[in-house]
Amino acid sequence: MTNNELVYNEYKNTIETIYLENYNYIDVLKLTRDKIHMGHRLYTHPLAGSIKANDTPYKSIVISKYEEELDENSLNIIENSIQVCTDLLTNNSTPLWTKEVLGSFMMIDLSIIKNSIT
Repeated sequence: MTNNELVYNEYKNTIETIYLENYNYIDVLKLTRDKIHMGHRLYTHPLAGSIKANDTPYKSIVISKYEEELDENSLNIIENSIQVCTDLLTNNSTPLWTKEVLGSFMMIDLSIIKNSIT
């Protein structure tokens, strides 16, 4: 699950990748929660990395490919992550970054995913 074009382009031919173009950070979390309710499991933590939701618009999360029984741990993590992000975004909106800064955030998100997959 990603709203980051770099992540999508890196993995679209090798790993099933859901590209959420024009979705924001919180949308990615909520759609991931929907997948967890369907029986998918989290493979990466939704808040991995040191960049806060109110700093970057990009988020990529690795989940299981196949549906199984509801994983309560994954559900708790995603619900808590949504709450943390909602709280952050309520008090601080994401700045209007330049293209250069946005590109850096995309690279950081890609790096986090690369490190979690290898």
